[in-house]
Amino acid sequence: MAGRPTRAQLAALVDHTLLKPEATDADVTSLVAEGVELGVCAVCVSPSMVPVAVRAAGRGVRIAAVAGFPSGKHVAAVKALEAGRAVADGAGEIDMVIDVGAALSGDVDAVRRDIEAVRRAVPGAVLKVIVESAVLLGRSGERALVDACRAAEAAGADFVKTSTGFHPAGGASVRAVALMAQAVGGRLGVKASGGIRTAADALALLDAGATRLGLSGTRAVLDGLG
Repeated sequence: MAGRPTRAQLAALVDHTLLKPEATDADVTSLVAEGVELGVCAVCVSPSMVPVAVRAAGRGVRIAAVAGFPSGKHVAAVKALEAGRAVADGAGEIDMVIDVGAALSGDVDAVRRDIEAVRRAVPGAVLKVIVESAVLLGRSGERALVDACRAAEAAGADFVKTSTGFHPAGGASVRAVALMAQAVGGRLGVKASGGIRTAADALALLDAGATRLGLSGTRAVLDGLG
């Protein structure tokens, strides 16, 4: 992003997120209300919470849901079914997790086929592919991350996304976002997610090439713009 974004411009790049397993209907309703108030791009919730989020949102904000979350170790047909059900329930965006082990093993074809299965199930939805960049960089290096991003592009994804935020290896990093942005060359969006807690974090990731941010503490980040 050229120049420092305004509060409204930054909010419009945010997926306001609640994926904790203990989230209740009331929590999701509050999340949606806050997202609408803050002017975020989308609200991201677990698949079972999509109907609650849709009812709360009306036409006020987009609803995103995850698939194969957080491990990515679901079979492709299950991820596809989960994604399709979320879209049928009203989600317009899907954030799916790849099989990270396949990526670490260099089985790029398996990664691509997994993503393709979800893509076929939700042809009209925005598809973001979570690659767990910290794991790939830490275990296999830059080549594994670049290959996962290119597999996502080949499979018809709209975004590549750094992290679930649940893996102990860590979340988004400037290094990962820069590599991912270079790999997809502006043809896909790049979503940075996981561990983004301050405005400085958010701005650094945008400068590195992120075009969307996944935040759970959105208000604090926006307030930090000053």
